[in-house]
Order: sequence, then structure tokens, then C-alpha cells
Amino acid sequence: MIASVSRVVMRLMPSSSLLNMIRQFTPNWFAATMGTGILSLSLPQMPGAGPALHDVGRMLWLFNIGLFTLFTLLYTARWVLFRREAMLVFGHSVVSMFMGTIPMGLATIINGFLAFAPDWGPAVPAAHALWWIDAAMSLACGVLIPYCMFTRHENTLSKMTAVWLLPVVAAEVAAASGALLLPHLADAQAQFVVLVASYVLWAYSVPVAFCILAILVLRMVLHKLPHESMAASSWLALGPIGTGSLGMLLLGNDAPAVFAAQGMPGIGAVAQGFGLVSGTLLWGFGLWWLLLATLITIRYFRSGVPFNLGWWGYTFPLGVYTVATLKLGSMLRLEFLSLFGAFEVLALATIWVLVMAKTIRGGWQGHLFVSPCIGKAN
Repeated sequence: MIASVSRVVMRLMPSSSLLNMIRQFTPNWFAATMGTGILSLSLPQMPGAGPALHDVGRMLWLFNIGLFTLFTLLYTARWVLFRREAMLVFGHSVVSMFMGTIPMGLATIINGFLAFAPDWGPAVPAAHALWWIDAAMSLACGVLIPYCMFTRHENTLSKMTAVWLLPVVAAEVAAASGALLLPHLADAQAQFVVLVASYVLWAYSVPVAFCILAILVLRMVLHKLPHESMAASSWLALGPIGTGSLGMLLLGNDAPAVFAAQGMPGIGAVAQGFGLVSGTLLWGFGLWWLLLATLITIRYFRSGVPFNLGWWGYTFPLGVYTVATLKLGSMLRLEFLSLFGAFEVLALATIWVLVMAKTIRGGWQGHLFVSPCIGKAN
């Protein structure tokens, strides 16, 4: 299957050989799997969603598996064939941040096993095993990329953008995925281990992300908006806020049963209440950033914004905030939240169609396969 896809790519890209495409392939492409994955998961959660939307979501999830597999093969091939150039990613202050998109893209596939194929025999064991791999990748990204920032990158406050969040946020995405996995695990001890690990992953990510958000606000106050090529980065801040809210809501929802099975029902009740309250507070903060990012985007697009792979930053952050909105509306039984969530799903689908169309066109023409790391080294 992948070999046939590669042959098709070679035919469709007469101006760029497959070998050069591999040489120029960067982790930025995995942002497309994040956006596609979150749309596939949000469609069936729309209020009143029927079998049709569920089927569309499943097809998008399967398509996303194909994308992730293809991107993984291309990026692995780059490390095998062009290892010296591939290593340069860790010295680039922007491209290195996108290493976090790999575990986050994988998380959407793991969640899809639970949403679209829970009755398939190997689905839950596969999701469980992949989740531990995803958690390990997230932990590595969350500490190694900041270490590179501290020791190798040249950064200034004026050049700082929200892409700094990408390697850090991966851990809280894994935490939310762990919460989704809990109800599907039959063993009480396995549930408890995943629950505790998910809380650790949430704490590993969210406080650091909020430190970066504070710096980001200061940067925009002092130096105004980033260059138009980073226009979509204004939405990235919504990612840790929305995922942090969703993680608390999901973990708190299943905590009572898991803690009760370990003889700690009191802690479960506290976790449930804390999850609902903190999830609601984070959602409120996200609403402020959603409105701010919308105003910033309108300002950018009035003057024209060139397309690049960074446009996928419009999708996943909005998607996780959308799922958090729908979950909060369901838990609080507030119809206006559910309606707002449905509107967000429609907006997300519209943006996804636009960005995917431009990505396919750019990939066809070959100009999206550019590695800034190589250019910097040369």
C-alpha cells in the first residue's frame, strides 16, 4: 500500500524526486495528522450526530492512519539516508519544536481505536500499548527540546512565538488520551496505573505551558504580533488550554470508580469535583484566547497571509477546545455550550477542508518540501 502511494507521489511531483522529498521532509508535516485526527474525533460528538457523521469520522480516522504511516516512513527514511542533515533539526529553533507533533498525531489515532473500533478484539490492547509509547515520546519531547533551547538555540524575546508550546503540550495530550483509555481497560490495577500516569503527564505539561503563555503575552505586548508567516501560531496557545481543560474533565469523570476499586473512594470524589471545577475554569480562559486569536487572525488576513504548513495550527487547538466545550456541555447539561460546540465543529471542518486543499496543492507542486535546517547549515 505504502509503496503504491510512493509511486503515485513520484508521478504527481515531476519537479521533485522522491529522494529529494525525503531529504527535505520535516516533522512539520505531522501537524496535518493532528488536525485530521481531531476532526475525525469531534464529528461524532456533535449534538444529534447520527450514524452518517460517525461514519465520516471513521473514514477520516482511517485516512489519518494512512497519513501518519506515510509520514513516519518518509521521516524514518530521512534519518536512514540523510542522518547528518536530519540531526540538524535539534539545532533549529523553530523546526525542532514540531517534534512534539509526532506523539500528538499518534494520540489522535489511539483515541480513534477507542471511538471507532472498541469492539474489534485487538483495538484496546493496541491502544493501550501505543499509549505507553506515546507517553514515552511525549515525556522525551517535553524535556529534550527545552534542553536544546537552553543549550543550543539562539532565541530572543522579539522572535519568540507560540511554537514553543508544541513539545511541551504533547504530554497533556497523552494525559487526555489516557483518560479516554480508562473505561476500556478491564483490569482495575491497569486502570489505576494509567490514571496516575495521566495525572503526572498533565502536571508535567500544563504548568510549563502556562509559563510559556505568560512569556508569550509579554512578548506580544512589547513586540506586537509575529511575522505573517507565523500567523497561525496565535491559535497554538489555545491547545494547552483546551487540552488541559479536557484532560481534567475526562480524568475527573472516571476517577471515582478507579479510586474506589483501590479502596480510596474519598480521593475519587475529590478528583471528580476538582476535575469539573478546574476544567470549567480553564475553558473560560480558553474562551478569552479564542476571541483574541480570532481578532488577530482577522487582522492578519486583511493584509494577506501566505500559505505554509503552519496553517495546520488553526485546526488542532480549535479541535481540542471544541471537544472540551462539548464535554463540558454534556457534564453540566447546558444546552448553550453544546450549541457553541456544534458551531465550533462546523468551523473546524471548514478550516480543515481549506487547509487540506492547500496542503495537497502545495505537496503536488513540491514547494512545501523545504527543510529550513539544511538552508541554515548551508
